Amino acid sequence: MITLKNVTLRRSAKVLLDNASVSLNPGEKVGLVGRNGAGKSTLFALLNGSLHEDAGECSIPRQWRMAQVAQDMPETSQSATEFVIEGDTVLQAAQEEVTAAEASDDGMRMAHAYMALSDAGAHDAEARAQALILGLGFRVDQLTQPVNSFSGGWRMRLQLARALMCPSDLLLLDEPTNHLDLDALVWLEAWLKRYAGTLIIISHDREFLDAVTQVTLHIDNAKVVRYGGNYSAFEDMRAEQMLLQQSALARQQEKIAHLQKFIDRFKAKASKAKQAQSRVKALERMEKIAPVLADAEFTFEFQEPLNLPNPMLSLSDVSIGYPPPEESPAGTAPAVIVRHIHRSVHAGQRIGILGANGQGKSTLVKTIARDLAPLAGEFTEGRGLNIGYFAQQELDVLRPHDTPLEHMIRLAKEVIAAGKSGYVAGREQDLRNFLGTFNFSGEMVKQPVGTMSGGEKARLVLCMIVWQRPNLLLLDEPTNHLDLATREALGVALNEFEGTVMLVSHDRALLRAVCDEFWLVAHGSVAPFDGDLDDYQRFLLDEARRARE
Repeated sequence: MITLKNVTLRRSAKVLLDNASVSLNPGEKVGLVGRNGAGKSTLFALLNGSLHEDAGECSIPRQWRMAQVAQDMPETSQSATEFVIEGDTVLQAAQEEVTAAEASDDGMRMAHAYMALSDAGAHDAEARAQALILGLGFRVDQLTQPVNSFSGGWRMRLQLARALMCPSDLLLLDEPTNHLDLDALVWLEAWLKRYAGTLIIISHDREFLDAVTQVTLHIDNAKVVRYGGNYSAFEDMRAEQMLLQQSALARQQEKIAHLQKFIDRFKAKASKAKQAQSRVKALERMEKIAPVLADAEFTFEFQEPLNLPNPMLSLSDVSIGYPPPEESPAGTAPAVIVRHIHRSVHAGQRIGILGANGQGKSTLVKTIARDLAPLAGEFTEGRGLNIGYFAQQELDVLRPHDTPLEHMIRLAKEVIAAGKSGYVAGREQDLRNFLGTFNFSGEMVKQPVGTMSGGEKARLVLCMIVWQRPNLLLLDEPTNHLDLATREALGVALNEFEGTVMLVSHDRALLRAVCDEFWLVAHGSVAPFDGDLDDYQRFLLDEARRARE
């Protein structure tokens, strides 16, 4: 059992946990939730031993083995399979003992070492590692590729596979879904449901938490409160508690007002002073129920588009992909990913773009966003089309040394230079006010973007998109750095948006809330998907089974 007893935890001068107590039972699957900055990652650091409590006691069974995802970016020429196998610490220790036993020339020691190696699963280690790698979205031909050949997001998937490879009694996962597509996310859900140890997850994905966890720990006001149930059950229980608390607060404020009135009225009278003084003490002793403030949810709305061309765009026999690299020999053919696309996008449509990793979802979005030129076919845009594009690597469009205000001033100058009409002229005070509606106020407007959190950067990109008043929103994984409250706000804003939305996301709650039709990018084509997200999850699992076979 994991036990926190009267734990106080500080980071610099800030108290993140104050006299907090909670217990977790072996085998429980726990979601750790709370506002950004509440102390979720700090609590993880306490559990893994990299931080120690300032007061109180944190105890974890000494014999428990712990696994978590390393946050460093691996730099190695090892193959993906070799790298993940090394995550099995029990197997590595057994192999080291075999090497030492063979060097000692001790027959009995060697016999024990080989037996331990067999018990550690040496015979199927490669198969287990490759099952994890393929489940997380890699292709079969990538199993032997060096780790250094993969991009950052793919290397983090390998770190996740390595953590899952490690035999453990306690598994700590901090935002494990951030680098995953929907197909890999569905696979990870199924794997975690089978995990036999104690699991603690930090995640901003509501459906992921609902599917995997049965206990929720909520960090709020430096306390940890345990709720039985998944995230949705926690939300329901917390809403009930808040209503009861508001009622208790109202009654308490009424009583305080009555006492205060008595004090103010009689404290100057000698005959009543003693009674008034007792009321003062009663007032001091009364337990103050803090006013219940719902988490300060960030809300915003998309402005009405200046016009709505219909159709927005049409693709006739279009092929998409990537041109050959500049250093390629003359005559090298482009890499075609999807061929013969015949689709139109109309005003007001809400399209979710589905497809397994590597099938071409982002390539399609980049082509529509004009970041890539179509390789063949006819691509026609409606008159007055104005695209707001949130790229999967959305932070790449930001300049780390510039401030939010400098980003907005540069954007305003670009819009004016392009001769687009209907925009605010871009006076500095107007831009400051607009940034304020996205929670960039005071000194934050002059803070270098490079020092901001991922969520703050994502919020700035959204701010820049909204300011341009697009009529077509192309959103490629917009929620990766957003907390649950901001994801909710984004869903509400998209539903109220009067233009067209095309959305790629692994956040199923957002897809369900926003999209009323789906396109499937698979096997080199784009076609309507006749079904809902539950049908699509079944489709993904069937595809994964076929790929393994």
